[in-house]
Amino acid sequence: MSLLTIDIDYLTRILTDLLAIPSPTGYTDELARYVSKELDALGVFYEITRRGAIRARLDGKKPKPARAFVSHLDTLGAQVKSLKANGRLELVPIGHWSARFAEGARTTVFSEQGAYRGTIMPLKASGHTFNEGVDTLPIGWEHVELRVDAYSKSQDHLQRLGIDIGDIVAIDTAPEFLQNGFIVSRHLDNKAGVAVMLSALKAMMDTGKTPTVDVFWLFTIAEETGHGATSILTPEIASLVAIDNGTSAPGQNSDEFGVTIAMADQTGPFDYHLTRKMERLCRDGHIKYQKDIFRYYRSDAASAIEAGADVRTALITFGVDGSHGYERIHMHALRSLAELCTGYALSSVEIQRDAREFAGLKGFTTQPTEDADQELTAETDVTPTEP
Repeated sequence: MSLLTIDIDYLTRILTDLLAIPSPTGYTDELARYVSKELDALGVFYEITRRGAIRARLDGKKPKPARAFVSHLDTLGAQVKSLKANGRLELVPIGHWSARFAEGARTTVFSEQGAYRGTIMPLKASGHTFNEGVDTLPIGWEHVELRVDAYSKSQDHLQRLGIDIGDIVAIDTAPEFLQNGFIVSRHLDNKAGVAVMLSALKAMMDTGKTPTVDVFWLFTIAEETGHGATSILTPEIASLVAIDNGTSAPGQNSDEFGVTIAMADQTGPFDYHLTRKMERLCRDGHIKYQKDIFRYYRSDAASAIEAGADVRTALITFGVDGSHGYERIHMHALRSLAELCTGYALSSVEIQRDAREFAGLKGFTTQPTEDADQELTAETDVTPTEP
């Protein structure tokens, strides 16, 4: 398998732009506009749903069984829960993330009268006042508040500013792109995945390569709250590959380098045949990869299956250190993922039966059932070595 060349400068620019556009779940319109304009620039056909999810399509040599990649535009964030008597804001999180990572975050509050800057502060924020009480304050959303950078000393002041219950709060990304390839930022989950998909699309368009079958490039807007790819698939899509973050943490096998192929998440195993195909493509293309299982994780693929889509699913990831917190990734993983995307789009279709939603047993898949060959006997005390 020959890999297409990924434009790293383009990938960097796209990711930089994406990180600069606030997009907590429920506030994704501007990012949807940005991605749509980028698809226009690449010359890729797309449609936008009522709420702003995007379905792009690259025509293949055949329309079916179509393939799809999916990543999400939305990120973690917060919402105004109440206007406090001290002129500050009580918050609730958008998505699942700890208030431990919210403390000290710079933010933007979007009110109907305009945007205000602010900082998420612990309730005991002054060491000169609370001394050791700062360190003993519990962690939780009920123990933080948003200090608005405007004259605001009472609930009435907040109302005059036009701030109200339900207003969206975006968390600053504060990105850093290091010379050694590391990228540190909030919300790399999953703006890095979006950048990977657009970079793979650019490589396909630049080379003029035609995919084996139609390939859809899906960008969802509510993955962090569990909705994800519930209503964006078309009936001809037989395989769905989600691109998201892997969890590089103790007890996990994910890595910040290469591709991490998820074999299962909290919703169960991914499709046997599609995940093994991702592994074969990595081996054939000499792409570094590793496999992992995530216990406290779900993706767009899970929401698609739960919504009733009869599609094979896989999850390929870039390893993230500190997921849903102060995240770090490496460009090597993003490039590797983009290369894998192009390899999959150009690969042959082994399961031709998938072109039909219902069919007979002919052409149905098989899984290994025979006993494995035993190369070592009980008397042989030899430790196998790497080939």
